[in-house]
Amino acid sequence: QVQLVESGGGLVQAGGSLRLSCVASGSFFSIALMGWYRQAPGKQRELVAVITSSGSTNYADSVKDRFTISRDNTKNTVYLQTDSLKPGDTADYYCNLNFYGANYWGKGTLVTVSS
Repeated sequence: QVQLVESGGGLVQAGGSLRLSCVASGSFFSIALMGWYRQAPGKQRELVAVITSSGSTNYADSVKDRFTISRDNTKNTVYLQTDSLKPGDTADYYCNLNFYGANYWGKGTLVTVSS
């Protein structure tokens, strides 16, 4: 059974930064596709960034050049560095692990950006 635990959320002023972390249990983290999603109040969950097992990345247009996804396979951890935060980035941020089509989710960490 895979468990994902996010941390690093909080309250930050516009223009600030946060580093989100997600630790995964299980033995196949290093070959899984990892991603960060977010869901703002009243909106659907949306993709923020993904990283493949080989380190290739992809970002939503809204966060390109501001957010950076990375992973440390020795620690079963994926990170999301969020810079130049905007009030529109306020949301619950969820970690996702995809392994041959099976999806696993964490419980989320709340990021609140004040203007």
